[in-house]
Amino acid sequence: MTWIRNPFFKAPAPSSSSSSSASSSSPPAGGLAGPTAVNSDDDEDTDVEATAGAGAPPPTATADAAAAAAEDAGLAPLLRPPTTKMTGHQFFYIFIIDGIGAMILSGGINFAIAYAMYTSASTLTHPINLFQLPNTLAGDAAVTIIVQSIITWLIELLLVNRDLASGGVAPVGFIDPPPPNYRLLRWFLFLDRTPSSSSESDEPAQGSVAHWAYFMFSQVLRGFLVAIPSFMLFWGPCVGILTAVGMRSGGDWVFEATWAPEIFKFLLGGLLSLVQTPLFALFWLVRAGWAVRTREVAVGVGGVEGV
Repeated sequence: MTWIRNPFFKAPAPSSSSSSSASSSSPPAGGLAGPTAVNSDDDEDTDVEATAGAGAPPPTATADAAAAAAEDAGLAPLLRPPTTKMTGHQFFYIFIIDGIGAMILSGGINFAIAYAMYTSASTLTHPINLFQLPNTLAGDAAVTIIVQSIITWLIELLLVNRDLASGGVAPVGFIDPPPPNYRLLRWFLFLDRTPSSSSESDEPAQGSVAHWAYFMFSQVLRGFLVAIPSFMLFWGPCVGILTAVGMRSGGDWVFEATWAPEIFKFLLGGLLSLVQTPLFALFWLVRAGWAVRTREVAVGVGGVEGV
């Protein structure tokens, strides 16, 4: 089944040059799963280099191919050409804005949630425990990891594709997709979605409730799958650290309402965002680059290996 296009985004009408380029060639096998944009007016350090040799395409051809790829994927035909190496702007976008910035924001939100939860709880009747319900920090950690992973995935889907659509950041074009024998990984990365008459007939109509439901389900599912390794990475150390700072009581550990639960949630939420958010942002930038590179091969723009 082909990938259902992002219902959150409506592409503007393509330019006449992009329309003629798209109509004269066949569409690529895969496209972006979200709104993506390209801006050929690259005034930042995107460092898109022409391929060396006699067959190197002119910059306008690369930009036209990018616009055609976006149009075929149902996206804004403004996509900037993918970069051939990590630029300073991309590094700042991925690791500073989506790394440090997300860590501070997520940590602060989790701190506020923990403060509201645990300071309002009656610790005399329901003490704050590590394992025992109803106030369990171990359970809180598990829920936080799963829910935050899904929310972060959805937020990055919208924000990164919005920035791509506005030309605020260029796609990444120097990372190759996994080989065909990695079928599960390629499914997760929205690859191998070759259109077919049977699959097209099964696809929900654009704008329908089923279309929205399938789109959201596919994104939430991937966010949940990402939460599994995140749980394995963070939950065990969280429990170990909490046993060191809690007070032993029977077969459990108990905590005061302030400030151990709040600091615990601040660190967990912040570190989880520091690890996940840059990876999610990089994923959508790379996915945009794959879509454009596939289209460049389809329209015969030289110097780019097919995906």
